[in-house]
Amino acid sequence: MAPSTTSSVSAAVRTLRSALRGAVLAPGDSAYDTARRLWNGAVDARPAVIARPADETDVSRAVDTARTHGLPLAVRGGGHDWAGRGTAHDGLVIDLSALRAVTVDPVTGVAVAQGGARAGDVLAAARPYGLAPVTGTVKAVGLAGVTLAGGYGLLNGGCGLALDNLAAARVVLADGRAVTASPTEHAELYWALRGGGGNFGVVTELHCRLHPVSTVLAGMLLFPVDRATSVLRGYRDIVAAAPDELTVMTGFFGGPDGRPLVFLLPVWSGDLARGRDVVDRFDRLGTPLAGDVCPQEYAEVLGMFDQVVVDGRHNEVRTQWLPALTDRTVDLIADAASGATSPYSGMFVHHFHGAAARVPAPDTAFALRRDHLLVEIAAAWEPTVPAAPHQRWAREVSAAFAAHALPGGYPNLLAPQEYQRAIAAFGPNTGRLLKVKERYDPEHLFSAVAALEPTEPTPGA
Repeated sequence: MAPSTTSSVSAAVRTLRSALRGAVLAPGDSAYDTARRLWNGAVDARPAVIARPADETDVSRAVDTARTHGLPLAVRGGGHDWAGRGTAHDGLVIDLSALRAVTVDPVTGVAVAQGGARAGDVLAAARPYGLAPVTGTVKAVGLAGVTLAGGYGLLNGGCGLALDNLAAARVVLADGRAVTASPTEHAELYWALRGGGGNFGVVTELHCRLHPVSTVLAGMLLFPVDRATSVLRGYRDIVAAAPDELTVMTGFFGGPDGRPLVFLLPVWSGDLARGRDVVDRFDRLGTPLAGDVCPQEYAEVLGMFDQVVVDGRHNEVRTQWLPALTDRTVDLIADAASGATSPYSGMFVHHFHGAAARVPAPDTAFALRRDHLLVEIAAAWEPTVPAAPHQRWAREVSAAFAAHALPGGYPNLLAPQEYQRAIAAFGPNTGRLLKVKERYDPEHLFSAVAALEPTEPTPGA
């Protein structure tokens, strides 16, 4: 899309201010600087205008305005995409933060969440009924962004990915129409939304299946980095035979003194009495520095990483898919922890198995349905320090894992220039996904997750 002109921006702002019920913010407005900031402080885009729709009609009018005036368009849900795809420099940002309402039907076990709802919003609404949504691992992250591209989390073994629990969605398309995508309406769009991300329209409402999960056996077990090898090998043996009800995260993050700590986070979501024998296996890994596995409210477990996701820090994320842990990749994790350049950096290894792995690959746009581990390499640093050492650490760690990894990578965490890895990730589903893109967004107004069109690679990326 060609750069927007001053006259087209001015006309778009006037149109939005006359047509929308919600707020419209432009440079110079008192709330603009706060509104343009994302979770990742390294992203410093200055949109030409930010629209905060009050309802679905506002969203349609904002999309129409972007198309009519030739403005680059971005959609912001939770604002936690590390690469900044929730903003558009000199473009129009549709910020869904005013649309966070959630309703729960305890009879059908379905939550209806507006497009700006966070994972924690849905969790809080479902909790009184003894139900829980399938989300990622941080409550502050937008539910739509997590769900549309995947949704690795702590219930994947028993309940599948977040996208596997999307029953329907309301979507504002590039032509401004609002449609429902479900197994019976716009079925191809529904298929593409489950893994293809926000590349097809603005999702204003998600219908998500909930699960009878309230109390789980779980605990954050922390170990010193010099025990990383033995702990991770023990983890490997446990997850190799894990039943569906047991999903286990591992990795490392900085402890209170800044030194990295290796963690295990087992979550047993089945019958508590039967789970006790399963989680006892973690006792054989030795005494942790802190933590134990015990009955806990699932809502509390999901908040365990909230302190890691700090607004305003600078971040760079890299990702690799591993078929399993080997002795070599165990050593790579230990090396990465020992060599971390920031006390805020970490690695988060997500466990994919069970129900998530039994979905046939053609059933959703998300194609990798074999057992595997998602390695999330997350460099984080304060804005006052140079970025280069931390970026280099993330890229070098990722490159070391690449030789042992499956093709592609998690589209929700790929950098915008990693087009070829996105194609490999979608695999045999790529052609079908591109056809849906051409049908619903032929002018490529929307670009989210890994863009469904090639971009020039960034040197050194």
